[in-house]
Amino acid sequence: MSRMIVLQVNQLYKSFIADEILSGVKLEVQHRDRVALVGRNGAGKSTLLKIIAGQLSYDAGDIIIPKGVQVGYLEQHAGLNSTLSIWDEMMTIFEPLLSQEKALRSLEQQMADPAVYDNSDMYTKIMSEYDQLQHDFKDAGGYQYESDTRSVLHGMQFYPEDYEKPISSLSGGQRTRLALAKLLLSKPDLLILDEPTNHLDIETLSWLENYLKGYEGAILIVSHDRYFLDQVVSIVYEVSRHRVTKYTGNYSAYLDEKAKNYERDMKMFERQQDEKAKLEDFIQKNIARASTTKMAQSRRKMLERTEWMDSPEGDEKSASFGFTIERQSGNDVLSIDALAVGYGDKQISSGITLRTFREDRLALVGPNGVGKSTLLKTIVKDLSPLAGEIRYGTNVQIGYYDQEQAKLSSNKSVLKELWDEWPLMNEKDVRSVLGRFLFSGDDVEKIVSDLSGGEKARLALAKLMLEKNNFLILDEPTNHLDLDSKEVLENALIDYPGTLLFVSHDRYFINRIATKVVELSGEGSFEYLGDYDYYLEKKQELYEIAQMKAASQSQLQSTASEKTSTSTIDKEAKKRERQIRRTIEELEVNMQKASVEIARLEEALCDSEIFTDHEKITQLQNELAIVKEQHEVIEMEWLELNEELENIIL
Repeated sequence: MSRMIVLQVNQLYKSFIADEILSGVKLEVQHRDRVALVGRNGAGKSTLLKIIAGQLSYDAGDIIIPKGVQVGYLEQHAGLNSTLSIWDEMMTIFEPLLSQEKALRSLEQQMADPAVYDNSDMYTKIMSEYDQLQHDFKDAGGYQYESDTRSVLHGMQFYPEDYEKPISSLSGGQRTRLALAKLLLSKPDLLILDEPTNHLDIETLSWLENYLKGYEGAILIVSHDRYFLDQVVSIVYEVSRHRVTKYTGNYSAYLDEKAKNYERDMKMFERQQDEKAKLEDFIQKNIARASTTKMAQSRRKMLERTEWMDSPEGDEKSASFGFTIERQSGNDVLSIDALAVGYGDKQISSGITLRTFREDRLALVGPNGVGKSTLLKTIVKDLSPLAGEIRYGTNVQIGYYDQEQAKLSSNKSVLKELWDEWPLMNEKDVRSVLGRFLFSGDDVEKIVSDLSGGEKARLALAKLMLEKNNFLILDEPTNHLDLDSKEVLENALIDYPGTLLFVSHDRYFINRIATKVVELSGEGSFEYLGDYDYYLEKKQELYEIAQMKAASQSQLQSTASEKTSTSTIDKEAKKRERQIRRTIEELEVNMQKASVEIARLEEALCDSEIFTDHEKITQLQNELAIVKEQHEVIEMEWLELNEELENIIL
């Protein structure tokens, strides 16, 4: 399939009763495109996907999907319901292939039949039919569908011993993973995924990223996982204020572009507002004077005719909060030795050792079911340790954010829920705190148990903020939050003066927050200094070292004569080290020059005098893109050389 359009949405409108959801939406997906749909919770992303997938009606506009284009859609929380086993359910996708296979076996039997074998006309006829069918079978993937199935099931953490399990015996999370596996195996031309990363641990996420990168068709995806979006997509459509805006690049590129556009629009808006105010002032002063009334009237017409810009801020508010502490803890915050955790008699993980110091930002990672949440619950004393020791430092005050928000199930209103815990606050201050977490007007009267996942998460964070603890323990704090709220939470935690210990599957979040990563397994814990990317790098390095050690062990028997002279290697290494150091110095000078040039061009783009000069803007933007690319290339080379230098020194 060449670069053909697999989906076109033109001027789409959708309302629910009186509320407009989507207005004049335009969207295009071509073959092999990787497109993300982003926006606030409730902006209309899932609605738009449902309309495209044919599950919801729309009021006006066109959705064009060319004939023969297969669309596969996985909605949020969709789980597979079936009476079949895992393997048999997957095989239902390949029914045409299975019937072709049966036909091939039947023809093979006929060809082996002496009655056919001895009849040359009949044999030639069946042989030609067999050749054609075999060719069609191969083209349709007949010789690889079983290995494809095994590969995708393995990626979704289903192994050969699981294949015969009935689907009815699986958990909700497993059924969701299986629904995704089935959709991937059916290989539609347009794959539509609504929050596919829910219920997936980091290992499965990495597998899915790699799978989608090589996917043959087009992908349209809604996800709150920013790392995932950065890895997979190259086009972003933002749903905001009922409209859709297109950005080219991954999620990080979209954020950069959006920030630039906002800055530009804000300046234009402010300039327009000044003009408008001057016109209004002139009209007011001169409309009543006989000598100037005509001029004032013509200005009034001008005022009415002009299409004034709406404020770029619009009505979309972001939450705004920060975490503070009442008093600082001692330097030693938490010490854990030889700890075993679990429920009752059931041990999940043992041999855990952990040291946490003041202002550490410690991320806890590991596969699902390894005991990360159990460890946090043990630290906050919701569970008893099965073995080992936990010691808390002086003046440590713990604030705990529970993944399940289990403690938020009351029949109180949102206002009461907060006020009852802080009765000495006056109502105005309580409402002000809730307002910062996007509970305004009637929202504060909502019953807590009726809140959505995102609302409960924001309420739990509001409570946490008021506690002013110096040690925050957070279990999946970004679950249920939209992209904007995640960013606000990140910034609040970056500025937090206390200590952090958190569990998260959000790799973008870990990268921004963590200064240490602790990997938990069933046999204990292992600490890495650095963020998530550093942890991946280090883990790969340790794996390679282990392999090299294993290889060198097997070569220990080789003769001494085969060994290269150590002194020669040392000389070579010293020479290479000098070369690298010289090149690094040169690259640093060039990087500095590029940074100065980038700053100059960005400043020039903000100059109010060129806002109307589109040619000049385009020229500057092109120059900026070239310099940024050069900076990136230099930076990559610099990083690679530094890595090589480290290895030589080690």
